[in-house]
Amino acid sequence: MPLSAYLIMSAVLFTIGVCGVLIRRNPLIIFMSIELMLNAVNLSFVALSSFLDSADGQMFVFLVLTVAAAEVVVGLALIVSIFRTRRAIDVDDMNVLRG
Repeated sequence: MPLSAYLIMSAVLFTIGVCGVLIRRNPLIIFMSIELMLNAVNLSFVALSSFLDSADGQMFVFLVLTVAAAEVVVGLALIVSIFRTRRAIDVDDMNVLRG
């Protein structure tokens, strides 16, 4: 497959993720959309790394996946703690973290 097919697929996935973050109000859907955006960028890194015959892009993907896993752990912990105290999760009403 040509490189452009991978980059177009990556752009489509990234656009879907951006729309999910901007439109949806459920924090779990927002986290899934952020993960979709990160994976779209990872797809373009791997495709370009393969095209350029370099392993730099693939090594950077491992770094991005590690940061994404840490982000999910912290984000889900925050969502669970907010849900335990308020019994409702709505992004528009989340002002609990303000000082």
